[in-house]
Amino acid sequence: MTALRRARVPIPARLVALAAAGATALLGLPAAAVAAGPANSPTLLAPQSGSQLSASWTGPLSTRGRYIVDADGNRFKLKAGNWSGAQGTWEGSGSTTDPADNQAGQVSNDIPLGLDRAPLATIMADLHGLGLNAIRLPFADALIHDTSTVPDSAVAANPQLKGDTPLQVYDAVVAALTADGFAVILNNHTTSYRFCCGLDGNERWNSGQSTQQWEADWLFMVNRYKANKRVVGADLRNEVRRDTWDDPNWGMGDSHDEYSAFEEAGNQILQADPDMLVVMEGINWYGIPTAVTSHGRPMLTPVATLSNTLIDSGKLVYSAHFYAYTGPANTGAGSGLGATSDPRYEDFTPDQLAQVVNQEALFVTQSGQHFTAPVWVSEFGAAGRGESDTKEQAWFDNFTGILAANDTDFAIWPLIGWLDGNGNPQDNWAMVSYSSAGRRLGVEDGGDWRATDWNKLVSAPSLTGPVAPVNHWNLLDLDHTDQDVSAAMLAQPDWSYGNRKGNCPDTERLVGLGRSDSRGLCTDAGQPAPSGAAPTAVTDERYVTEGDWASGYNKLQCPDNTFATGYSVNGNAMSALLCTPAAKALPTGGHDVWFDHGDNRPATGGSTASDWAPGYYKGQCADNEYLAGVAYTWKWLHYGVPDALLCRPLN
Repeated sequence: MTALRRARVPIPARLVALAAAGATALLGLPAAAVAAGPANSPTLLAPQSGSQLSASWTGPLSTRGRYIVDADGNRFKLKAGNWSGAQGTWEGSGSTTDPADNQAGQVSNDIPLGLDRAPLATIMADLHGLGLNAIRLPFADALIHDTSTVPDSAVAANPQLKGDTPLQVYDAVVAALTADGFAVILNNHTTSYRFCCGLDGNERWNSGQSTQQWEADWLFMVNRYKANKRVVGADLRNEVRRDTWDDPNWGMGDSHDEYSAFEEAGNQILQADPDMLVVMEGINWYGIPTAVTSHGRPMLTPVATLSNTLIDSGKLVYSAHFYAYTGPANTGAGSGLGATSDPRYEDFTPDQLAQVVNQEALFVTQSGQHFTAPVWVSEFGAAGRGESDTKEQAWFDNFTGILAANDTDFAIWPLIGWLDGNGNPQDNWAMVSYSSAGRRLGVEDGGDWRATDWNKLVSAPSLTGPVAPVNHWNLLDLDHTDQDVSAAMLAQPDWSYGNRKGNCPDTERLVGLGRSDSRGLCTDAGQPAPSGAAPTAVTDERYVTEGDWASGYNKLQCPDNTFATGYSVNGNAMSALLCTPAAKALPTGGHDVWFDHGDNRPATGGSTASDWAPGYYKGQCADNEYLAGVAYTWKWLHYGVPDALLCRPLN
């Protein structure tokens, strides 16, 4: 949750001049789909009971292209909300127990909000009433190490939890949610219990702790809930952003590299529990927000040219956050340090908003690319009951229209809040609020302007039923270090000592290489079945047996009936190919693909609409071919980088 609040500022025309024409085309939407909401207010579909929701899907979850599916291969759209509190509500000064020093005057005692006011069974029923099927459940790393017990008053409506630690209370909430059929996504929101965001000491996964400790905490949580197949995902970190001095980055290979840290953690999680979804946000903020310094909210834009590859290609979900008062280059600050004149999301026309949402997030759902994955808008929301901000209301209408029209997975922020002594929500962003006596006031109880848009979103037509299996294309990045995303090879000794190595996931083969940048492309399109025999590391020309297919060049060629599944480089020069035996004979013959003077990629298929080695020539075999060899030379100042591929037919 972005904690900053807004102030109205004028919008420079130069920043608003986005190409509105074509915005709906980018998303595949008719203009009406992102315009103002429907004339007739939709009603919420009849909510499911716990038993009905439990019977409607089977865990674990995985992905097929842009969709999340259950264990039976049926679409499981995340219709979710954030049950906050266990990440902490203290705002960083004063007393942790003084309501005045906690977010919206709500003291969570570092457990999910509302347990002092309503029994778990009541909260479950109210969450069903919102039409949800999943819960994003934030936690702080501090929760894992906290051995104190929560005050009895913090669980007054749930006395069975008295004497429990915050983690034990979190356990009970997970158990209640999953027993009632909800999918639970664990969300590492903060390091300490301080309420996020901004400069709060929780900016990065390794703010206030080491990367190794963060990874260890994740493995603790994954192993703790491993037996519960309705705990479906690990949302790695909330809103990664700049701290006082330094920016996070995407792909620089240093200690602030979110791309590499998330991939490393994700693969450790999948080795511990292969059933988990791994959810990755992009960079929420970089730079210093002044008129003379670079700054912005890139979110998922870096994924277009540097996407993550996990040891299981069916487990990656990307996520993004949108709030009306923030913007692509606006922190959301109302005044003072951090406030700029950059437009906010609420300042865009419907077409402009659709374009921006596509550029920062929804482009990832484009099929058949190296970055293709589901996108979960895991936070969005607006102030509801009592709010009269017409710009925010229009934004919420437009934004929920975009989500509905794109069949996008979502999670609103937040779900649970408190009512004050006068019966008014203390946090009017909450979807359901409870008084100290347990009286409920929710978005569906009348008087909350968000109800129409919420019902429109939850009841929107969606793809349901079986989702067909898809082909994958995944990027290998050896820019700074090894990228071993083969579970089988991770268990083996170093196959090319002293060189940087890339290994495709076990279900995929190498299909392309970049020239001079050590990038590679893997796929499982038409994947030949491996025999199970040990792969061969090829470092010389001993297997060039069907003629010299690149005269005058050095060649690394796989033995017959094997296909390339990995490669190694020294600098950017070729060092070795890793070749995996096929279960049946593979055709030989084939053809050269030269890319020493320009790209040489298939006209269709094969992630051809995306750039996986920006600024460098790329060579790529067709989807119905396998890569059997690489040619390179040290002559003519080519420095041993790949110049040609030997591509052979799969059948």
